[in-house]
Order: sequence, then C-alpha cells, then structure tokens
Amino acid sequence: MAWWLASGILFGFAALKPVLIAKGVFYEVCDDKQTAWKPVDKGDSIPCSAQDMRLNLVFIVGSISTNLVIGSVLFATGSLLIGFSFSLAEFNSYMVGNMFLGLGFTFIFVPSFQLSHAFPKHSSIVVTVITGAFDASMSVLLFYRIAYETSGGTFPPNRFFFGYLAVPALIIPAEFCIMPSHACTRVPDVDILDSNELARVRSARSDRRHRELHQLEEITGDVVEGRNKARVEVGRQEMSGVWGVLHGLSATQQMRTPWFMLILLLTVLQMLRMNYFIATIRSQYNYMLGSATESEAINHFFDAALPIGGVLSTPLIGMVLSKLSVSAVFGILTLCIVIMGVLNCIPALWAAFATVVGFVVFRPLYYSAISDYATKVFGFATFGRIHGALICVSGLVNFAQSGLDALTHGPLRRDPTAINVVMTLVSTLIGIALTVFLVVQSKKIKNEARARA
Repeated sequence: MAWWLASGILFGFAALKPVLIAKGVFYEVCDDKQTAWKPVDKGDSIPCSAQDMRLNLVFIVGSISTNLVIGSVLFATGSLLIGFSFSLAEFNSYMVGNMFLGLGFTFIFVPSFQLSHAFPKHSSIVVTVITGAFDASMSVLLFYRIAYETSGGTFPPNRFFFGYLAVPALIIPAEFCIMPSHACTRVPDVDILDSNELARVRSARSDRRHRELHQLEEITGDVVEGRNKARVEVGRQEMSGVWGVLHGLSATQQMRTPWFMLILLLTVLQMLRMNYFIATIRSQYNYMLGSATESEAINHFFDAALPIGGVLSTPLIGMVLSKLSVSAVFGILTLCIVIMGVLNCIPALWAAFATVVGFVVFRPLYYSAISDYATKVFGFATFGRIHGALICVSGLVNFAQSGLDALTHGPLRRDPTAINVVMTLVSTLIGIALTVFLVVQSKKIKNEARARA
C-alpha cells in the first residue's frame, strides 16, 4: 500500500497540472492578468507562457530532488506546504512542497528493492510488484483530478493534500510496529536451571528449526532445485553476452570506461526527454493539433495510460530482459526512440495517441533496462554507486528542461517540433553507438571464452 499510494505520485503531474491552472496558480506572473488563463471547452483553461513555464518548473524541481537525495520521510512536510499554499493567499510554496514530496517517495521506493534479497526464489516477482506499484501510484493524482472535475471544483486541492497526510501517518506507525527494530535473540541454555524446562525449550527450538528449514526450502528451493536454478542462471548470464565484463573493478575504474560513458549519455537524454514530455504533453499537442479539445483528450488518455501501461507491460519487460541479450535490448530501445520521435513530430490525432502508447511502454522498459545493464556489466558490488551516478547526473541535467521551456515559449513560439527532432536525432545516434559497441564487445567476449576453452 505504501508503494501504491506514495512511491511514484510525483510523476502523475500531468493529471494535476490542469487543476493547478484552473485554480490560477502562478497566474500573477503573466504580463496581462486578464489573459493569464483563457477558458476553453468544459471550463478548462490555457496558461500563458510564463505561467506554463513556472508550473513546469515545479515538476522539474520535484523530479530532480528524487534523483539527488534519499532522505527522511518528507511526505507530511510536502503535503502540508502544498495544502497551505492553496489555503493561504500569501503562502506560496508549491515548488518547495513538490520537492519534499519527491524526497519522501524516493526514501520509500528505493529501499523497497531490498525485499527481493529476502525472497531469492521469488525475487523477480517481488521486483515486478514493486515496479508495478510505482507505476500504479501515478494514478493517485489522476483520481484526484477526476474527483475535482466531478465535484465541479468543490473538492479543492488544499483538502486533498491535507487529507493525503493520512498516507505518511499510516506508513510511520507501520515502520515501527511491523518491521523488526532489532535482531531476534534467545535465552542461553546455561540460564535455564530446570532440566524439564531445558528439555522443553530444546524440543520447541528443534521443531522451530525444522519449520524454518521447510519454509526456507519453499522460498529458495531444495538442493536439486538449487542446482537446476544455478544452471538456468548460468544460461541467463551467457545469454546476456556481457555478464561480468567489469566485475571486480572499483566504481571509479568502471566509470572511466565506454561501458559507463555511453549508458550515461543515453540515460541523461532519455530522462530529459521523458520528463519534458510529461510536463508539456498538453501544450505540445495544443500547438501541433490546433485544438484545445483534442489536446485535452490526449492529456486525459495519457494520465490514465501512464500507470496502467506501466503495470500491464511489467510481465513483458521481465520476459524481454531475461530472454534477450543486452545488445538486443538496447537495439529495441533505440528502435523505440526512433519510432516515438517520428510519431511525436506528426501533427495528427492518431499519431499523438500512438506516441502516448509507445511512451507508457518505453518508460518502464528503459528504467528496468538500465538497472539490468548495471547489474550485468558492473556487478552487484558497485551497483548502488553506478546506478546512483546515472540517476544523479541525469537529475542535474534535467535543469536544462527550464531552458527548453524558455526556448519553446520564446524563439520557437510554442512549436515543440524542433526540440523533439533534435532530441530524437541525438538519442538515436547515441543509442546506435551503444548498441554497436555492445554487439562488438559481446562477440569479443565470446571469442575470448572459446580461446580459453
């Protein structure tokens, strides 16, 4: 429940943005307050350029904070700040509140992956459930927007965010009451003086050990099953084509190799591109299609498809990562980048819906692929530092999204096509370079293995 209600709520920003616009958030930054937001069909509204950029900055700050810091539980602080921002006219802390929400969900989501180590036989299922809950949590703001529109605006954002305080209020007691606070201990046998009591304790302990052994075998499998799993694991490692290529090196040494540089460049661009799309999807298609009604329909479809697509695509992603080589996976990702880039530049309604479908599948696939790549290439020993470096640098580069917004609303006059084309071309070139590099290195590793044999 904590994952579903909290782990990825920030990335449902596209669903919350129309509510923020309707409530006049940041309308004061427009030159002419009378035209700060223009009513369209169904009582919706279009922000001026300055207002749109300021709202996008709220999302940028929140998404960057999730990448840079894993801190204490800060959901309550974020919810309070945003709630007071809507309640008190002079209290403006939308940006800071969103940042605290980002800090809080990272602290809940990232440590959750440790559970996969507790259930080695079912680790893939555990990771799938966590990832699915992360994607599903994006629907929280979608449900709020639906409630806001259904109520005719009588369910204001301040009431929602104050009510959302119930989530951290439930999570914190669960951490103290359910999770163990210290290692289990037992009374030493020498402290038991009665022989009958000693026999009873030892008998009970023996029964408990047999039960625990049986439970462990259910989780990890018996000896025969363990050997079979080992053979399957060896086959999976060989299938990857690059397993263990940098295992044993320090994180610093690994970061100096093309293996890290290429995946870093691709990840930086894809993070920037995905967050830019999430923040600007409505304004992009409002310009490209010339219809506020159609762009609204696309935005609503995206709000629902983002969490649903992430959950439904999880089994497919697991199969792709386990059955295909790393080079094949990144070949597929590069192809997806090209297709999505082309579709995103076509000013047609069908192309817009196709772009959304591709995006909601590509996003979880890419996040899973970089984790899979880091594990297979760099190893478990340095996984945290390597993966953290990828996400951290990507977060820093996401500050460039503000520059892209300024460029779109300024010289490009709201036309996003040029930015989409450039990001697609650069991403495609880097994706091809990484895929070719992986193919060449994979063949080299296989040839060296044959020579040693």
